[in-house]
Amino acid sequence: MAEPAISTEVDTRLNLLGLDQAALRSLFTEMGDKPFRVTQLMKWMYHSHIDQFDDMSNFGLRLRQTLNETAKIQGLGTQFEGISADGTIKWLFVLEGGNAIETVFIPDKERGTLCVSTQVGCALDCSFCATARQGFNRNLTTAEIIGQLWTASERLRALYPNAERRITNVVIMGMGEPLANYANLVPALNLMVDDLAYGLSKRRVTVSTSGIVPKIDALKADCDVALAVSLHAPNDELRDELVPINKKYPIAQLMDACERWVQRDRKTHVMFEYVMLNEVNDHPEQARQLAKLLKKLPCKLNLIPFNPFEGSGYTVSPQKRIDRFWEILTEAGIRTTMRRTRGDDIDAACGQLAGKVEDKSRRSRKFEQPRFGEQK
Repeated sequence: MAEPAISTEVDTRLNLLGLDQAALRSLFTEMGDKPFRVTQLMKWMYHSHIDQFDDMSNFGLRLRQTLNETAKIQGLGTQFEGISADGTIKWLFVLEGGNAIETVFIPDKERGTLCVSTQVGCALDCSFCATARQGFNRNLTTAEIIGQLWTASERLRALYPNAERRITNVVIMGMGEPLANYANLVPALNLMVDDLAYGLSKRRVTVSTSGIVPKIDALKADCDVALAVSLHAPNDELRDELVPINKKYPIAQLMDACERWVQRDRKTHVMFEYVMLNEVNDHPEQARQLAKLLKKLPCKLNLIPFNPFEGSGYTVSPQKRIDRFWEILTEAGIRTTMRRTRGDDIDAACGQLAGKVEDKSRRSRKFEQPRFGEQK
């Protein structure tokens, strides 16, 4: 796909993709118009995928002129589109300022899952993640988060006009730590589950976090979606190395937050993600520790084969070790699945998203240091 044309003009109009229903209602009130315009506008935007106000036939001339002058409906520019042999699609979306983010669509029988980014880079420094190597630039706006769904939906309609590929699930597991961009994340989640927008089931929208405990509690109160926790270690000593946010919110605090999460609904559970790193976190004793940690919590555990990237310092656990790890957990009564690697031939697999980031944190210099288990 050709690169988008570069414009030097800055469009300061308000991007309506960044406003949930409550914010749109406030906007129309400020404009002196009626609240029912919100329903009309959202149906045009999300049901008909119309991005030009002049095409909204039930809007009067004056309203269309006002909207054209002050607002816009704008998705993301596409710099790259790659389609894997297994049908996975990766997009590199360009942002204002020259940075880029990666978004991945994963088709699977009757389901189509979009993996969405929330930050340009990531500041949490997880040692096995390619995004962390890029450093951190900024949070995405709500419009940029929703813009990934908007643009991906448009591309899927173009690629598959018979609708054999569509977005049924969203996982907030792309670049960045979602709960570190909380203010922009929540309105985006509201739009994903709003029937006037994407209308996804609350159980089909999953927010993945490395464990920012206060924001897990806030999300529990503010938005009814599913929760996934990137665990990756059964004890604080190892998790401090793999997931440094653990030093601030250790495992005991994280498990307490997860227990509070499941108390809101007897059908609620937490999904734990565990990347399998050879000779690091895949020993039988670690599986037993993990089973003990999770045994009283309604949860599922997803074992994820590590997806290598240059300079990571890690290798994926052999299948025999993963199988044994799974057996120990399953025998202990922990619902455990093993994720299939998808899109690794286009670097779209879990942990491989890197994008194009101008690092403002200067953290990338840290990655010259030895990784866990290496000699210093």
